[in-house]
Amino acid sequence: MVDLDSEVPPLPPRYRFRDLLLGDQGWQSDDRVQVEFYMNENTFKERLKLFFIKNQRSSLRIRLFNFSLKLLSCFLYIIRVLLDDPTQGLGCKELNWSCSNQNYTPGTIDWSPIIWVNRSLPLWGLQVSVAVISLFETLLLSYLSYKGNIWEQILRIPFLLEIINAVPFIITIFWPVLRNLFIPVFLNCWLAKHALENMINDLHRAIQRTQSAMFNQVLILISTLLCLIFTCICGIQHLERAGNRLTLFDSLYFCIVTFSTVGFGDVTPKIWPSKLLVVIMICVALVVLPIQFEQLAYLWMERQKSGGNYSRYRAQTEKHVVLCVSSLKIDLLMDFLNEFYAHPRLQDYYVVILCPTEMDAQVRRVLQIPMWSQRVIYLQGSALKDQDLLRAKMDNAEACFILSSRCEVDRTAADHQTILRAWAVKDFAPNCPLYVQILKPENKFHIKFADHVVCEEEFKYAMLALNCICPATSTLITLLVHTSRGHTAPWEAFRQLTGTKQTSNRESQQSPEQWQKMYGRCSGNEVYHINLEESTFFAEYEGKSFTYASFHAHKKFGVCLIGVRKEDNKNILLNPGPRYIMSSTDICFYINITKEENSAFKKQEKHRKNHESKLSYHGASRLPVHSIIASMGTVAIDLQDTGCRGASGATLALPAQGGREGRRPSIAPVLEVADSSSLPTCDLLSDQSEDETTPSDEEGSAGFEYAKGYPPYSPYIGSSPTFCHLLHEKVPFCCLRLDKGCQHNYYEDAKAYGFKNKLIIVAAETAGNGLYNFIVPLRAYYRPKKELNPIVLLLDNPPDMHFLDAICWFPMVYYMVGSIDNLDDLLRCGVTFAANMVVVDKESTMSAEEDYMADAKTIVNVQTLFRLFSSLSIITELTHPANMRFMQFRAKDCYSLALSKLEKKEREKGSNLAFMFRLPFAAGRVFSISMLDTLLYQSFVKDYMISITRLLLGLDTTPGSGFLCSMKITEEDLWIRTYARLYQKLCSSTGDIPIGVYRTESQKLTTSESQISISVEDWEDTKDTKEQFSCRGNHRNSTSSDQSDHPLLRRKSMQWARRLSRRAPRHSAKTAEKINQQRMNLYRRSERQELAELVKNRMKHLGLSPAGYDEMNDHQNTLSYILINPSPDTRLELNDIVYLIRPDPLTYVPNAGPSRKNSFCNTVGQDTREETQL
Repeated sequence: MVDLDSEVPPLPPRYRFRDLLLGDQGWQSDDRVQVEFYMNENTFKERLKLFFIKNQRSSLRIRLFNFSLKLLSCFLYIIRVLLDDPTQGLGCKELNWSCSNQNYTPGTIDWSPIIWVNRSLPLWGLQVSVAVISLFETLLLSYLSYKGNIWEQILRIPFLLEIINAVPFIITIFWPVLRNLFIPVFLNCWLAKHALENMINDLHRAIQRTQSAMFNQVLILISTLLCLIFTCICGIQHLERAGNRLTLFDSLYFCIVTFSTVGFGDVTPKIWPSKLLVVIMICVALVVLPIQFEQLAYLWMERQKSGGNYSRYRAQTEKHVVLCVSSLKIDLLMDFLNEFYAHPRLQDYYVVILCPTEMDAQVRRVLQIPMWSQRVIYLQGSALKDQDLLRAKMDNAEACFILSSRCEVDRTAADHQTILRAWAVKDFAPNCPLYVQILKPENKFHIKFADHVVCEEEFKYAMLALNCICPATSTLITLLVHTSRGHTAPWEAFRQLTGTKQTSNRESQQSPEQWQKMYGRCSGNEVYHINLEESTFFAEYEGKSFTYASFHAHKKFGVCLIGVRKEDNKNILLNPGPRYIMSSTDICFYINITKEENSAFKKQEKHRKNHESKLSYHGASRLPVHSIIASMGTVAIDLQDTGCRGASGATLALPAQGGREGRRPSIAPVLEVADSSSLPTCDLLSDQSEDETTPSDEEGSAGFEYAKGYPPYSPYIGSSPTFCHLLHEKVPFCCLRLDKGCQHNYYEDAKAYGFKNKLIIVAAETAGNGLYNFIVPLRAYYRPKKELNPIVLLLDNPPDMHFLDAICWFPMVYYMVGSIDNLDDLLRCGVTFAANMVVVDKESTMSAEEDYMADAKTIVNVQTLFRLFSSLSIITELTHPANMRFMQFRAKDCYSLALSKLEKKEREKGSNLAFMFRLPFAAGRVFSISMLDTLLYQSFVKDYMISITRLLLGLDTTPGSGFLCSMKITEEDLWIRTYARLYQKLCSSTGDIPIGVYRTESQKLTTSESQISISVEDWEDTKDTKEQFSCRGNHRNSTSSDQSDHPLLRRKSMQWARRLSRRAPRHSAKTAEKINQQRMNLYRRSERQELAELVKNRMKHLGLSPAGYDEMNDHQNTLSYILINPSPDTRLELNDIVYLIRPDPLTYVPNAGPSRKNSFCNTVGQDTREETQL
């Protein structure tokens, strides 16, 4: 039996090889019908129309041929005029007319020279040929374009001109007598103009490119003007054959003089036909030319709005970058230009702005400044259109910056626009580097192909989180990413504004200008990079440990080495620790005033002995203050602490005093190569600060056990995994609600929880995915358990379930639905027990009719918090940096007003950070995300800045890279004395790298007349000024009075102060000033007491205990500022907070670590586990 499945059927005939070669002959027998399409185009007329009109290339050739014929006819006319002699009277004899060869006489006109001309036979033949061809072409095109209305074709001006110029020549073929008849062939110039316009249109269609409308309009205007002049020249010359018999040059001279309104009068028409022609031509010019000029002016204005084009030649010979924005504001533009052109090597670059909106008045005024008009080109267009990208020459650009519009109400929609722009640019110019700014972190993975990406909410929340544990981190990062040479405050101008006179007493050394000088000078520090083998700073430290290189580079050159990158690795390591050995191919990252290439090195060996003899000595040790490291042979050296470092920080206790009494404590040297025996070998995955001791009953009853690991759930794609403190089991969603009890707990306010550490409250509108980045840095694994602050999210809108699912694994994270507008909500969420209050700018208020009013609600709410809870540290985010002057506003504070005038002077000088001397910004209490726009701009020159910033903020965690933390200088730590000795102590004992100091000082401004003089022009009321100065000095020492609690007693006290002031003698100015100060202090304290009573009453109404509310403890008489990489001889002061880059603890984990009980770390005493001590 044959297997049917294995039998292969034969191929059909049309698939056989023979049929493929000879053709398939069997299709004729099929029922199929062959259909031919577009039969209407097979007619002769349609084929001619396709060739002469529809086909762009053939039509272009036809119009070019027609244009050439018209120019040839005009050229033949000029030849005929040059060869003609009007005195011969040709044509009169053939028609038996009487021709007069006499000269012109006034009042009589001889028409024969006008009617008849001298035309030679060859010239006549050429003109007849041109006329026949032109007429045939015109008739053919009219026939092909005929659509049913013949009169429309006949009455067209080009057709009539063609009939006038061509038909008479054809008549002369059949009637030779009229061969010398005058024919106005010069009118063919108008037909040439018409053919030129059609030819340009066909040219654009043929090459598939749209030329500038300005070019077309200018071409039409020039051709119209030339046709008018040529027509007038030829007409005047011909009519004056019966008059002055002018030459072509004389006619040209006359026309130019006439149309230019000069009118010398030396050449004038003599007969009335010539005069009539001049009148007609002037009237035509007055009608036609203004219309052309109006269209040209309109196009010019539109081009000014759209910005024109960036030429291909300039793109190939010059360097330019493209800035794509949805709407261009003056603040954004100036921030970009100031930061971009702050780098010397970018001075020759051009900036092409591509924006879909029209340029506003402020931007136009700025771009008209010569400084920017020669380097900035504004193009109105969309990045989604290839034509606009071609106008900007995106394919030749050095970089493309795509910025999101943060003022949009729907920030997600703004991100979607940014994503499409990035895709369009990548599709059009794949090799162009992309620098993209995105708003929402969940949209970041769409643009991972970009070279550099800055996510606004990621950076914002991480920076605000670090502000709570490392004060003024936002100011630190802002100063590092801004290009600056250091803002040294002009104290002379400041002294004139405040009216302060310098004195020779000791208190003048602590005058307010000192902090401005130090703060301004240190603000010029930036992050730079250099190859180690090419560096003068670090070349000598090849083969030595990173900690040794960092300390000695700071000791010798004053630079702060913070990180390295291996040649074969793209990851940057911040402070890899003493185990890292420097290699010649390493890229070093350091903080300094300027980069090494711009520094000069001067040896001071000759002056060293003289300098040492002049050093000032302090204390019993008789050693210089600026001493950095003790010599090996003269002082005792403490061995490095070989105990394990707790997670809370390094062990930097005072060394034990040995030998002679009175000798200054010494500091161990920094070893070139770390000793393996001195390095900790304990299991740092466990928190030693808690595990080493037996927990108390109270701690044991709490029952909270934390684990360390990666968060199991991330709210968005693209978040960097971070090792964190986590709960063993996730918290039920009902337990995350702070103000409502559930079946698991009955707490309804923050006081009932009994937190040991103070709260961190975040007031936001919605629980966006970016808020996840606020929690992660505060729960990072290197934060000690005992130092974890509870986090309360005060949200206007309830959070989504996926957000709760992400935060339920973190310990001590709660949320509450409420608003900072409501005092009850603030009290319930524990504002009286909070260490920091973070106020995030609301998205719904970012858009306002007046741009700078977007922060109005936030500023007023923060001001209310500042008045009600003066001891609360409030960190505020604003949309516009210019509004930070309203933070903690005091209308009668002359010091703040003087800083305001100082800011104006800095802005007039062109400072990039004119607001840096504002007290809220210097103290890190206010922040605007627009300050970080410069981070994206700096990445064009420093491509590592985004990576370093992310590492500092904890957004990225690279194995072996350190993290940012801080330590506080206590009274026990003042024996270190100087910043250089602190640098050595940290490097030698723990491997930490200090990068700056956060200093808080009291405003000790005296009120004596020898120091303060307020002019009437500057200050409205001298009384208010003296009140402010006195309040700063005495307010902290003031105590609450029972009288101030009662309005009646308060009024009596005020009346007593007024009567006392009236009884005082008028000549005693000091007595009046003192009384005035007392009266204003009473008034000020009474206002604060009223606010305190309001808060206490609301707490009692809500059933809360007012015990934690301290109405008199405030920080209004202090100022804080940052010193980035201060000089080595900077004296440490009490309560200074030092910024540290601490090595990654995971780098010290051994391969086979011992158990926790048998760990060597358990031998460390209890006194080394609390906090960092010196």
